[in-house]
Amino acid sequence: MRRTHRGLTVVALLLGMFLAAMEMTVVSTAMPSVVGELGGLALYAWAFAAYMLTATVSVPIYGKLADLKGRKVVMLFGLALFVASSIACGMARSMEALVAARALQGLGAGAIQPVTLTIAGDLFEPEERARIQGVFGAVWGLAGLVGPLLGGAIVHLASWRWVFWLNVPFGLGSALVLALVYHERPERHAHRLDVAGAALLSIAVVSALLAVRSPATGLLALPLGAVALAAFLAVERRAPEPLLPLDLFRDRVIAVSSAANALLGAAMLGMVTFVPLWVQSVLGGTPTQAGSAIAPMAVGWPICSALSGRLLPRTGYRALVRAGMGLTAVAAGALALLLRPGVPLLVPQALAFAYGAGMGLASTPLVIAVQASVPWNRRGVATATTMFFRTIGGTLSVGVLGGVLAHALASGGADGALVSRLLGPERASIDAGVLAPLAGALQGAMGRIFAAVAVIAGAAFAVGLRFPRLALAARTPERAGAPPAPDRP
Repeated sequence: MRRTHRGLTVVALLLGMFLAAMEMTVVSTAMPSVVGELGGLALYAWAFAAYMLTATVSVPIYGKLADLKGRKVVMLFGLALFVASSIACGMARSMEALVAARALQGLGAGAIQPVTLTIAGDLFEPEERARIQGVFGAVWGLAGLVGPLLGGAIVHLASWRWVFWLNVPFGLGSALVLALVYHERPERHAHRLDVAGAALLSIAVVSALLAVRSPATGLLALPLGAVALAAFLAVERRAPEPLLPLDLFRDRVIAVSSAANALLGAAMLGMVTFVPLWVQSVLGGTPTQAGSAIAPMAVGWPICSALSGRLLPRTGYRALVRAGMGLTAVAAGALALLLRPGVPLLVPQALAFAYGAGMGLASTPLVIAVQASVPWNRRGVATATTMFFRTIGGTLSVGVLGGVLAHALASGGADGALVSRLLGPERASIDAGVLAPLAGALQGAMGRIFAAVAVIAGAAFAVGLRFPRLALAARTPERAGAPPAPDRP
């Protein structure tokens, strides 16, 4: 079998991961302009939620398919689907078409992240893996920083459609290099795919998102979601390889960490999604300014994540978790109080940095505590489970807050078509007598959203206060056969 060119393979993997990681933040600054052209403000949040939902529920499926069918074929499929759906996103002529294309794009991204890390694990020896995983982590952080600014610049200089179309040459380049230089060993591992669990969870989440759109849909969606959730839990209890291993939640550290991650994800995505909309609609800022309003979060997060890792041996887990969640709650509360018409752009920028700093302080001890709470052979699934909750929390948050936005605008009598014009180039042509009430209606709606985000962040802090006392040396068995540690208070 031909030898794999390791260097070129890593470059191709980094490029693919960068595209998938950047997609959420680059789109967040483009979406107000999308609504300005296509209309459909009521579906604003669905463009985010659809992508996140399909990416989240498909990740474990793709991970197991990579063992069943091989890494290369799954990775190339994911890249092909991501590129094709990016083209479809850029060609969308309605918000409904864009949401559908974003759901397909999420299915492509769901393959890229886990298979990229799996291939990296195959290519490098154990002593080299920490270094290369650090490189992938740095690329993920860089994508979070560059995405908002790049999205704003593309919209300002060209069109929002190029935010999606620029994925095409880079995605094709990554796929071509992998096809030519990556040659995997023909090893296969048997797995059982939890397709039923993924489908039922998707139905439950989509039903929850539909329930907030209107009372009529809520009457149908809520019972359907409840039935789907109950069926999902029943399936997971019996599944040989469940999407969500329910037995993990008997451990208090994992249960509290999962709840905290869900609320942190909800607070984070609420901020990333709606602050750019506020900057463009209420402040009348440019897409570039909207991107700069949230970019500092991607600076504060890695700085304080690294700081948290250094402080952990001295402070322990609980102090850092509480400090990080407390800082995030304060930043979210300040967003709700201070984001008013006429506020300098420096205010959301400073609060975004504080937001990221709090997330960074809390996320590192949460992950390490979870990994220390399970045997070696369950660390992967335990870590993935808590990250799963962060993404699901963000998905539900964005969808529900989008429903709050639509309901607030409708109850305030704001005309949807006029509000969409407020976000596009036609803003300058709107009469001042019409513009002021529209901006006021949006400010009122956004105020409700930021208040809800503050409540979510406060709930995360309350959960953080329940984080158990855990010594750094507690429960760190290195292999599956290690005896369990005694329960913690």
